[in-house]
Parts: sequence; C-alpha cells; structure tokens
Amino acid sequence: MADMSIDFGILAGAGAPVRELKAGEVIFNEGDAASEFYVIQSGKVDIRLGNRLLGTLSDHNIFGEMALIDAAPRSATAIAATDVKIVPVGEKQFLFLVSRTPHFALNVMRVLARRLRAQNSVV
Repeated sequence: MADMSIDFGILAGAGAPVRELKAGEVIFNEGDAASEFYVIQSGKVDIRLGNRLLGTLSDHNIFGEMALIDAAPRSATAIAATDVKIVPVGEKQFLFLVSRTPHFALNVMRVLARRLRAQNSVV
C-alpha cells in the first residue's frame, strides 16, 4: 500500500496546522463522514478494514483522499501505528490543488490506481 515514488511532502510542510497523535489513536473510522485527507509529516499510519491490515503508510504519504473524490463515507479505519504528525488537507484546498496543479491531480490518481491494483491482487 505504500506509495514510495510519490512524495507529498510539500503539503506536509506548507504551513498548515499539524495534528499530533499517539500510537494507537484512531484518526478516523470506517463509515465516518469525510471532509479532508491527510499527509503524514512523520510517523506511521495503519489502514484497516475490520481486523485486516490493508497497509502501513509513512512519511509524506497521503490517506483518506478517496472520500473527497466521491463524497462517500470513509471506506477503512486509519490508526496511528506510531506517534504521528499529520497535516489535514480540506476539500477547498484539495480542489484548488487539483485545478491549479495537474501534476498533483495525476499523483493522486497514481496513488489510487496503485492501491486498487494492490487490493485486486489480494482478492
């Protein structure tokens, strides 16, 4: 599930407010409403579906982006695997980045495609 070749670190250092969570804290639950996605500034985040670990993400990866694209509830649960610093990116900022930076939009699509392929290979 890691997206090693795509670095969203620029968003993590863009002066946005940082949320700090301790290992084991839930960032969001499957089924929650969504108004933002997150960039990991430092630490690791587990993405889970029920008891199944879908993947562990680390520095400069994004997660939670799917809900901003389709306005559906969260499809999985995100839990801090270690102490973690995350930067929320709201829908307004997301839409601005997509409209002004085609490369950003392409990178988000690449993340989605890789995650979909990874899940398809498991099924």
